[in-house]
Amino acid sequence: MPLSEAGGMEKGRNPQNSRARKGWMIPLLSGCLLILGLISLMLGPLVTEPGAVLAVLGNRLSFGHWPEVVDSRVAAAVWEIRLPRVLVAMGVGAALATAGACLQGLFRNPLADPGLIGVSSGGAIGSILAISSLGWLPGMTGWLAALQVPLWAMLGAMLTTFIVYRIARIAGKTHISTLLLAGIAVNALAGAIVGAVLYLSDNDALRRFTFWTLGSLHTTTWKSVAMMAPFIVVPILILPRYRNALNAFLLGEAEAYHLGFNTQWVKRIVVGLCAIMVGVTVAFCGLIGFVGLVVPHVVRMIWGPDFRRLIPASAFLGAFLVLAADLVARTVNAPAEIPIGVVTSLMGAPFFLYLINRRKRQLSV
Repeated sequence: MPLSEAGGMEKGRNPQNSRARKGWMIPLLSGCLLILGLISLMLGPLVTEPGAVLAVLGNRLSFGHWPEVVDSRVAAAVWEIRLPRVLVAMGVGAALATAGACLQGLFRNPLADPGLIGVSSGGAIGSILAISSLGWLPGMTGWLAALQVPLWAMLGAMLTTFIVYRIARIAGKTHISTLLLAGIAVNALAGAIVGAVLYLSDNDALRRFTFWTLGSLHTTTWKSVAMMAPFIVVPILILPRYRNALNAFLLGEAEAYHLGFNTQWVKRIVVGLCAIMVGVTVAFCGLIGFVGLVVPHVVRMIWGPDFRRLIPASAFLGAFLVLAADLVARTVNAPAEIPIGVVTSLMGAPFFLYLINRRKRQLSV
């Protein structure tokens, strides 16, 4: 019987019942996500009826052929403010959770997180350089000036990931253990650089960087959606192609190689795509913690470790979690907003402590 860790059948279960239980996973998650998305479009400082939300969406998506029966303020709130934010929240959650699931499988480490490969720390370096004006590019005005921080953050995220990956290359091969150690070292160095720049910055820069590290979606616009979409959608569509390779990696890198997978190519593609996804989320939304760490654990507990289900389920559940966190962040103290990173940490940290306690009980038996 195949090992369950490699996606095989679990012992003591009827395989037909197991397949039936896992078959409704994606429809259930997608249905819950759509319902939560509708609720998010309804709620805010200006509460909107479901019929009004559907009327606004129908009018805009049919290019005006749907009768306009909604107040212009309601239409602007739903279409210009809430819908881009809902789409970005879904994309960010899907990106972080998918990256977490893939990196945990690649590293064979349940504690692996996208931040381990230097993405978050690199984004922090880029953002503080832009916020403190040390990296400010002259001549950029209008919406380009507003994108200085995201552009610098994404550049920093990509650069640190490249450095970590190059350090881990030994004789043309990438060693997972070296990659993890390099990530830890580069994260520590990045923290020192950020600290030095903060020490030289003024109070306004300190305040702006503090809010950036807490994560927020309040500046989301349709331009943000357009710029982020390719860097999130394309990797999420490509990564499931490597589901069988990631299943094989659970047995060990040598075993995956002997099963016929090009392990070096798989590591390069998976790390690169995860860095792109997480880099763009860090750039536009700041640091949003615990999503990439907790969501894959939840999916494994419910539906097992098979990457054929783990990757899409993590994407849907991550989108749901971040969308729920954003809804809480902007409604619990409206019109003021709580940073979304605070909400995800409040949701994720207790669950992670529960996982630790559960693991202790299993080891003590």
